[in-house]
Amino acid sequence: MAGAAPDDGVPRWLRTSAGITWRLLVLLAGIALVFFATSQVQLLFVAVFIGFVLTAVLRPVVEFYSRVMPRPLATALGLLSGFLVLAGMVFYVGYSVANQWQALSRQFGDGIDQIVDFLEHGPLPFSISNEQIAEWIDNGRTWLQEHAGDLAGQVAASAGSVVEVFTALALAIFCAVFFLARGQEMWTWFVNQLPTSVRDPWKTAGGAGWYTFSGYTRGIVIIAVTDGFLAFVLLSIIGVPLAAPLAVLVLIGAFIPLIGAPAAMVIAMIVALAANGPLQAAVVGLGIALIGQFEGHVLQPLVMGKQVSLHPVVVALAVTGGTLTAGILGAVIAVPLVSVVWAIWSKFRQPDPPMEPEEAVDDVGPVDEDDGEATTG
Repeated sequence: MAGAAPDDGVPRWLRTSAGITWRLLVLLAGIALVFFATSQVQLLFVAVFIGFVLTAVLRPVVEFYSRVMPRPLATALGLLSGFLVLAGMVFYVGYSVANQWQALSRQFGDGIDQIVDFLEHGPLPFSISNEQIAEWIDNGRTWLQEHAGDLAGQVAASAGSVVEVFTALALAIFCAVFFLARGQEMWTWFVNQLPTSVRDPWKTAGGAGWYTFSGYTRGIVIIAVTDGFLAFVLLSIIGVPLAAPLAVLVLIGAFIPLIGAPAAMVIAMIVALAANGPLQAAVVGLGIALIGQFEGHVLQPLVMGKQVSLHPVVVALAVTGGTLTAGILGAVIAVPLVSVVWAIWSKFRQPDPPMEPEEAVDDVGPVDEDDGEATTG
């Protein structure tokens, strides 16, 4: 038989496929083990990840301060600077909401009346009356009353989650303090624990991984701030109420690839529709969509450069897989983790010379009936 091994009679393609299959099974088992171990210490993993994020964002600030002061003092001042920026942003958002809440409530009520009138007397092929809306509201109130006990139980259960969140943040800040103050010494100590023969690969992998992770983290922060600023300018020019909180929502959405920006756009359009009408809502949607295009085609190549070079299909698959695995948290951390893995893989692999697109497609001709082999044209 053509292509068969002379010793056991098993076709070569079957032995090759079997070898690839068991290697893939071992690889999948290892990945599954990593995910299982991570899920058992999810709080610890999240805390360390946030600590790395804080380190990547604040390290340039700490390096700047350390030029004129001791490293511990520069670390404390860098963390304080980051906290003040975050607290100032939260205070400004809260002040904007409190200052415009009364006007927004009135405009929102007028907008709801306009929407109801459109649904009842508009050109749609169906109509929804006030009586139907009132019936739906009554049904919703009845459902809440019937399930009040279950909802209270869920709220009580979520109290533990709030404690876990604050615990993770405290641990993340604690780790970030040491990463910023003595990160180089900690990495050197770790490398020194390894055998001399494997130190160079670990140094290469660590350097490539941190370069990509820090580049992605700082880049996404710059992009998010820019998106939020542009959204604030757009919403202020159009006259949409609560422009500052909506701009912060756009800023937060930038941290979730593919999902965050559309979600923020829909919320901003709803507020604009309720307050200013359908025309302004359409302008808001178009403007934020243009901001997204500006981000994807100008900001990301300019800010991140070659530090993060993932195909959009890979980003979509990573975000989807992260969301299915760990919800919103998985969607946020999926892309940087995949970027780090790809950077390390690219650093070690030695690819063969690339083919041209026309060379990658094999034009298979008719099969020769005598020997069963395909002839190529």
